Amino acid sequence: MKRIFKSFIVVAATVILAACASAPANPFAGMWELSINTPVGAMGATLDVSADMMGTMSSAELGATELQGITVTENAVSFNVVVDAQGQTLALSFAGTIEGDSLTGTFDSDFGAIPVTGTRM
Repeated sequence: MKRIFKSFIVVAATVILAACASAPANPFAGMWELSINTPVGAMGATLDVSADMMGTMSSAELGATELQGITVTENAVSFNVVVDAQGQTLALSFAGTIEGDSLTGTFDSDFGAIPVTGTRM
């Protein structure tokens, strides 16, 4: 009986480890340096995204703010962020694609689409 139980534990552990090893990595996780082409000129920002889908966006102009609703499906990524732009609160929705260490997409805003490019740091 002990032998069967030990065999069961070994098989279960092997299956669990194999499932964890085959889980795809989050292609959005990491640090990203962004260039945001705003209506008033280019602005730099940094994204810091963890593998558990938590992240922040920070820039000298806007400070730091938390990313919300991060979703990654294959190489497509989206998230929302609320920023304070010189006393005006802006809700931005990002949609883009990841190709290796490059990120391209747009922030959807009340002012229209704002193009974004990024490089993994």
